[in-house]
Amino acid sequence: MKNESITKTFAVATALCVVCAIIVSLSDVMLKETQLRNKALDKQVNILSAAGLVEPGAKVSAEEAASLFANAETVVVDLTTGDVVDLDPAIVESDKTNLLELAEEDDVAGIKTINKYAVVYVFKDEQGAIKTVVLPIVGQGLWSTLHGFLALNGDLKTVAHIVFYDHGETPGLGGEISNPVWTKNWEGKTAVDESGNPVIHVVKGSAENAEDPANAVDGISGATLTGKGVTNTVTFWLDYKGYRPFLSRLRNGEPLASTSSETSPADANEN
Repeated sequence: MKNESITKTFAVATALCVVCAIIVSLSDVMLKETQLRNKALDKQVNILSAAGLVEPGAKVSAEEAASLFANAETVVVDLTTGDVVDLDPAIVESDKTNLLELAEEDDVAGIKTINKYAVVYVFKDEQGAIKTVVLPIVGQGLWSTLHGFLALNGDLKTVAHIVFYDHGETPGLGGEISNPVWTKNWEGKTAVDESGNPVIHVVKGSAENAEDPANAVDGISGATLTGKGVTNTVTFWLDYKGYRPFLSRLRNGEPLASTSSETSPADANEN
């Protein structure tokens, strides 16, 4: 067989593809555990950032993250009742059998469905009092789905911080929702009124010119629709279809005790 033959060329190319595929597959298998650890750490850091325990974008080791989580309680909330339930958070987050369809008039965030159960992070001070409650949020922006964490202070009425860690909004415009300079504007703002109604919102222009600056957040120039998506997302999760029943229970002084549950999320959906 001549060196320049088509058959040999294809044989070499095929062999090269097979070798590359084997290398890629082995690398994926060997690095999978590391990738999962890094993903878990990244999530922890975003939660800690929302809670105000680390600076946005800070490099935090797994040991440091674990130490900072020492005063936190990870609880599973039944969004239909506001009850804390005895379910494994890891299973809840991976389970897709408990999705609840949202009526169009209720779907302010534009997400169509939500999981019946949500994993919430409650950070306490040395005396055991609630310092911050970190709530996972998701909603529709202009171009993408926004994933983030909204943290409320111990009064459960004002914002401690907000973090958007995953979205596809336009860089330099709507993408600024993940910029710490902008998210800092949320700190100390009134999230809900005395009755628990969501009132915080992103305005067009400066919050100083809003009717009530205490519950208004500066808009992002050129990103009005993304700002509206953020407002709708936060409003949804602070209201009845989101965490409002749970937050009402906490405001009333009810403990974070889990209601007994011997079923998995999938089993619970069938009962």
